[in-house]
Amino acid sequence: MVRPGDLGESERSRWRELQKADPTLDNPFLSVEFALAMDRLRDYVRVAVIQDGGQIAGFFPYERHSFGIGKPLGGFLTTCHGLIAEAGLKLDAKALLRACRLSVYDFDHMVAGQPTFAAFETDVRPAPVMDFTSGFAAWIDQVKANSPKNLKTVRYKERKLGREQGELRFEWASADPEVLKTLLDWKSDQYRRTGRVDRFAQPWIVELTEQMHAERSADFSGVLTMLYSGDVPVAGHFGLRTATTLVGWFPAYDTEFAKYSPGIVHHLQMAEAAAEAGLHMVDMGKGGKEYKDWLKSGELYVSEGRVSRPSATAAVHWMGRTPFNKARTIVTDRPSLYRVADRVLKGFGRVRSSLHQESAVKEPEGVR
Repeated sequence: MVRPGDLGESERSRWRELQKADPTLDNPFLSVEFALAMDRLRDYVRVAVIQDGGQIAGFFPYERHSFGIGKPLGGFLTTCHGLIAEAGLKLDAKALLRACRLSVYDFDHMVAGQPTFAAFETDVRPAPVMDFTSGFAAWIDQVKANSPKNLKTVRYKERKLGREQGELRFEWASADPEVLKTLLDWKSDQYRRTGRVDRFAQPWIVELTEQMHAERSADFSGVLTMLYSGDVPVAGHFGLRTATTLVGWFPAYDTEFAKYSPGIVHHLQMAEAAAEAGLHMVDMGKGGKEYKDWLKSGELYVSEGRVSRPSATAAVHWMGRTPFNKARTIVTDRPSLYRVADRVLKGFGRVRSSLHQESAVKEPEGVR
């Protein structure tokens, strides 16, 4: 058990080799570069190096919190986690926890079917993807087959946006930090408006995003995209990519242009640019918005579950987490409940924004 930053170059190379050898591990959140970035910012990041006969057989990145509570690397920020290991490697999961000094390990985006954790999976979910292995034209044909009405509507709004606000221009892999700041400001506003916790209120998450944006290599990089109408940015996305897969992370748009559905317009143009850049797919992550079902042309699978060793800590953790997890599953399984929950959160966001504005108006001059 070491910190990722303590891995030598040969160990990092082995990590990359194992990841490339297994298509199910083709996700940037499983890359050694992401583990290294997390380690630079968080002191609870660890990786178990698994050896067999003097040869490294795998790596298990994780977070070790107080009382031996284990969490996937990146926790709520990521959409994929698991063992980076030789195909078919099966460990005793509880022995792995013991070696890592963990009492419990909760997961909700595990690569489904990994032999070490398969027995502890309580639910397996599809993660929709845009698949370009047959080309962009084949993908857009699938989108049209999924819903010809939606595609027709978005293409109409796309033309309308260009006609009324300025000619559209799409930028792939922008290196401009100011463009990233614009996107993160939109995302923070979205979190507040919809009643969610603003992730970018935490400085370390902003720093992580900036570090990922600066990453540039053939196997791993941050990809910032932006759609412009004239010279004005209207919608964008920041995600991470391997050589062949882009993972959706932070999409957002300027609400001034909401009537044109700029987010979906952006996604269509991002898909075309991704295919032209040689990517095989865009992983949109499990759950969430209905647009994913319309844009998908395939699915990957991730699992939820829990491994624990007998202890008071594990028992208390179970009592605190299980009711929440079950409630979340019930809501996300039923579109009608999901829409109601979404409306409630948005209403809360509006109230919170209104109270914040009133407080700002009433604040005496000179007090900051």
